[in-house]
Formats: sequence, structure tokens, C-alpha cells
Amino acid sequence: MCWRLARQLVREHGLAVRLWVDDLLSARRLIPSLNVELAVQKVDGVEIVHWTDAPRASDPGEVVIAAFACALPDAFVEAMAVRRPRPVWVNLEYLSAEDWVAGCHGLPSPHPRLPLTQHFFFPGLDGGTGGLLREADYAARREAFSRERFLRAIGLPPAASGELLISLFSYENKGLAELVDCWLGHPGPLTCLVPEGRVLPPLASALGVDGLRPGDVLVRGALTLCVLPFVEQARYDELLWACDLNFVRGEDSFVRAQWAERPFVWHIYAQEGDAHLEKLDAFLARYGQGLETGAARALGDFWRAWNLGVGVAAAWPAFQAALPALEARAPGWSASVQAAGDLAQNLVQFCKAEIE
Repeated sequence: MCWRLARQLVREHGLAVRLWVDDLLSARRLIPSLNVELAVQKVDGVEIVHWTDAPRASDPGEVVIAAFACALPDAFVEAMAVRRPRPVWVNLEYLSAEDWVAGCHGLPSPHPRLPLTQHFFFPGLDGGTGGLLREADYAARREAFSRERFLRAIGLPPAASGELLISLFSYENKGLAELVDCWLGHPGPLTCLVPEGRVLPPLASALGVDGLRPGDVLVRGALTLCVLPFVEQARYDELLWACDLNFVRGEDSFVRAQWAERPFVWHIYAQEGDAHLEKLDAFLARYGQGLETGAARALGDFWRAWNLGVGVAAAWPAFQAALPALEARAPGWSASVQAAGDLAQNLVQFCKAEIE
């Protein structure tokens, strides 16, 4: 999300953005042109700085954004306190559909010792929140997309009549073997596109093979499995647009799945005390309001089973049957969330108001 936001702030708002990254090797998966040997470099107009235990001396910017409860180094905070004018300090929070989010969005939090105030900025689904990231050219790119051209580019023929095309981007999941068994016995052709990632080892185990790597194509029963190279952000939207059903994980792909206007399954990042399940249920309650009772129940049952890793096979048939209803629901949901505005635009407006 941070890389996506940084690029959008540069491209659409003409801002100078410095992005601090602690793990350049991991970041290179998202930014293929990144040079992991450089302490400072510029990619797509964004200055990327390697954040180490002894960070490079740097003057704080006019706006400082700490993402996802990131703790800033003490020396950097001290530099913020003596800067004139003092920076607008934003804590960019996690996305949640819970009712309390709108009430906390934008609230100030004074530093206990220094003359600094941090403001909480919450992504969200309502007008009282920061909204979700959506680039200005998103609709035009989606309109110009060709599913047939995309499939041809990854070495696949056009989808057959009645074929179910699924993308699988997931954390490790105890219910994966059950789901694979359902797909093996699917009544029609089913193709699963799997970007390289954490799900490959358990997926290989479920299919009874030694390992899976990019370029592999396996045919088992009704299932054709295609392993893709790690999909960079610029291409990930196309994968979602191409598929009839998308399994997504975490936060960024969850947001992109909502914009794609396709049925999707969210594997939420697990938190202590099962706090993530409250977030899952909060979103299901909101999303299910536009569905008839049976489809809403099938959606909730399968999402919970997938996140718990229990009862996946039992929940799959009803969920599969609900896919047409979920397909019909998706455009209206996307339009309702767009009404909250784009997060980058909302963030810029919020910071300008604080500066003025």
C-alpha cells in the first residue's frame, strides 16, 4: 500500500515523496527495478531510502506519514520538533469496516513530551473516513483491458465456455487441501492462476507434488493449475479483472479486489486474540446488506471457513452457487465505496488544511 500511495502522490499530485524501506530485498518483489545495494535511489519519481538501525541523517519533510503504527526513530522525532514550521504528522492506520473507525478518523494525539501532534488517518468505506486508494486512470485502464490478450500473454488459451477462472493469492491455510479436492471434482473446467508466494508449498503438498515454481502447469481432474511469477502491482489489477473469482489476502489486494468488481474471498491477516475476525465480520455485515439472504449466508460461511481453515469443503458448494449473485453485487458495492473518495486525494486535502 505504501508504494502504491507514494507513486500516486507523485504522479497525480506532483509531490516530492521520500519512502523509507527497511527490507529492500522484499521491496524488490514489488519494485523490480529497485537496486538493493543503494542506500538512496529514485524509482518512478519516488525517492527510496534504506531504513537501517543507524538511519541516514535526513531533514523531516513538510508532512511525515508513519504507516501501520510504525514507530519513528527518536532522533527523527526530535528533528521534527525543531523544524519550522513543524511537520504535519499522520499515522496512516489499517483498513477496517468497524463502526468506530469514522469517529476516530482525523483525531489528534499530542506527543507526551514534544510540541508535536500526530493525527490518525483511517482508510475506510464511508465518507467520514479516508477512503481507499484508487488511481485516477483506473476506470480507463479497466475499460481497455482484454481478458483474451491477458491470457495469451501468460501462455493460456481463451477461457472455454463454462470455465471457472480463479486467482489464488493467500497466506498458508489449513483448509487449502479441502478446497483443492473440491476443485478437482468440479463439474466443469476450472483454472486456478497462482502468483508465486507463500501458498505454493502447501498447495504443492495438497496436489501431491514435490514443489511448485513459476511456469508450472498441472492438470488434475477438472483443475488446471498455472503458477505465475510474482505479480508486480502494475499487473495485479489485470489478474483480478481476468478472473471470475479472486482469493486475496491482507489489505492492498483486498482493496484491489473490490475495485475489480468480481466475486472475491478475503484472507485477513491474523491478529492476537482473534481480533481480525471482528474486522472480517464487520466487513461481511456491510457487504452482505446488498445480497439476498441465501447468498449473504453462503458468503459469510465460506469466508469464515477459509479464515479459520475449518469446514471449507462443506461451505464451498453454496458459495459457488452464490457466485452469480456476488457478481451482480460487485459493481454497486464498488460505486458505493468510491463515494468516500480516493485516499490519496483525501490525505492531500487533510494535510493542506493542517498546514494552512
